[in-house]
Amino acid sequence: MTAVEQELQQQLERELSISSAAARMLVVRGIQTADEARQFIRPSMDKLHDPFLMKDMDKAVERLHKALTQGEKILIYGDYDVDGTTAVALMYRFLVGIGRSQGELMDGTKCLKDNGPLPNSEASNIQYPIPNIDYYIPDRYTEGYGVSQRGIDYAIEQGCSLVITLDCGIKAVEKIAYAAEHGVDVIVCDHHTPGDEMPPAVAVLNMKRKDCPYPFKDLSGCGVGFKLAQAYTQRYLVDNGRSQGELMDGTKCLKDNGPLPNNQQGVPYPLAKRPLPNSESILLPLTQLLAMSIASDIVSIMGENRILAYYGLRQLNAQPFTGLSAIMQVAGIESKQMTINELVFKIGPRINACGRMKSGRAAVELLLTDDPVFARQQAEEVNQHNEDRRDCDSETTREALELLQADPDYPNRRSTVVYAPHWHKGVLGIVASRLMETYYRPTIVLSAGEDGIISGSARSVDGFDVYAAIDSCHDLLTNFGGHKYAAGLSMHVDDLPEFQERFEAYVAAHIRPDQLQPTLQIESELQLGDITRSFYNVLRHLEPFGPGNPRPLFVSRRLINHRDSRAVGKEREHLRLDVTDRVNAITGIAFGRADMAEYIQNGNAVDICYELNENTYNHHTTLQMMVHDIKPS
Repeated sequence: MTAVEQELQQQLERELSISSAAARMLVVRGIQTADEARQFIRPSMDKLHDPFLMKDMDKAVERLHKALTQGEKILIYGDYDVDGTTAVALMYRFLVGIGRSQGELMDGTKCLKDNGPLPNSEASNIQYPIPNIDYYIPDRYTEGYGVSQRGIDYAIEQGCSLVITLDCGIKAVEKIAYAAEHGVDVIVCDHHTPGDEMPPAVAVLNMKRKDCPYPFKDLSGCGVGFKLAQAYTQRYLVDNGRSQGELMDGTKCLKDNGPLPNNQQGVPYPLAKRPLPNSESILLPLTQLLAMSIASDIVSIMGENRILAYYGLRQLNAQPFTGLSAIMQVAGIESKQMTINELVFKIGPRINACGRMKSGRAAVELLLTDDPVFARQQAEEVNQHNEDRRDCDSETTREALELLQADPDYPNRRSTVVYAPHWHKGVLGIVASRLMETYYRPTIVLSAGEDGIISGSARSVDGFDVYAAIDSCHDLLTNFGGHKYAAGLSMHVDDLPEFQERFEAYVAAHIRPDQLQPTLQIESELQLGDITRSFYNVLRHLEPFGPGNPRPLFVSRRLINHRDSRAVGKEREHLRLDVTDRVNAITGIAFGRADMAEYIQNGNAVDICYELNENTYNHHTTLQMMVHDIKPS
């Protein structure tokens, strides 16, 4: 650390009464003051940016308001992955929820649109207007990624006059023009990198537009949809507390359901004791869907994403939607504290498996249901899709590794591009991730489609922009989209050899040597005596962890066997650690590192790189090492 950083660390230690290791972790994350540290530890929804800073937001809100107040049919169109399906569920829940508010005040007071009183006998039975809303998830295999011709035709056939695209649409220039020709307006909510031409939509919400001043650029697709909901809420639902005495269409009523005489239409109406914050009254429950999208879509968990993920995890742990509760149960984590890790490795893959193996619509149905019986049935089906996906991606990964190992030129390449016509399209992204973890280089995995078109998924190593690399070959592609670390693309099979060479040339010219080697970013060196419950509680305050805010890794040196370090597992392939620095002891687990068991048992000292977590056994909870690397001292 520099002298300035050391001084800042000491300042945070004093002002926050925390350990030096904890203060160092805050400094590493760019914290400059104690106030910033407090906001980082306890994020506030009040710190979200004004959604109207986003280009076209005013247009989007007014077009949506027109559709809602005039009873137009709205189609919510989303991608088939976690980000897309959670975005569709979020927007659907939001619009249906505010649709109810057209006949009911936010505090439960009932009124009629003509200001007439509701007889007590009818107050509990009346049906209030709900917007005419449908949703559409494209088929991964017959329609592909993004806005499809079939999807727009569906909107036309169903009489939809407004389509809201979520997690897609930024490059659908022709499809959206086609929609306009047929009298269908489109609001695009997308976070992927725009092309040279904006689609002819009534509003294009994308913070990555060159002309968009919105300060936070790393929202998920679901996050962009949330900003639209936030903006609408600010303008029409809770501004100045008016919602306690006024419906969203301007209809007035009194809390006692009495009519307002015509000569009193201009009088002040009762306001809430304080304005109802959008984060508490309408939007907060939706953050659990945002947490899922943020975790699964490999976007930074800093800035607004940190705030949204923080509150989303709280919602998941306190009051999850019925469908999410069911999928947590089948995943065996209903009794655990939900973290980003659980979303990434347990929940996200199951939701993704719907779109990969069958249909993303099943995922949306699960996320929307309030029926516990249906939720359980749907969760079981989703879980089976995930089991099928596991078998498929294991076999595909094995075949891909064999192809690469048989290529004599591959060791000299800086990128991976691998293709087989029979591979299942639904697992290409997963396989790309597995190959990248094995060989640590930008990776593309492709499979055959129709009419000589092949398509695939790309994944990237830390710090390298794979989207830019793909864009450098755009003249060879029929379609592509994505962001820095994950992208999709398609091309004619005859263009694959040239694409492979040009992609390799771009990667070789732009990637740094250190980006081709996996590295562990160690937060701090700890003595085992530093590992206390209070220190771990500080770590918990740094959650949620993810890109931009990685889970802290520590190193402890010259540790020796304490009592019972040994190989464990069905194949005895893992290492259970029980080590000491001769003063304090700790246990841990090192997956796949049974090769070090005998070395430690013989009394040799080791250096261990690890993260800290809790281990509960027989109702007793202790701190343990989750080992990332272990080496002789």
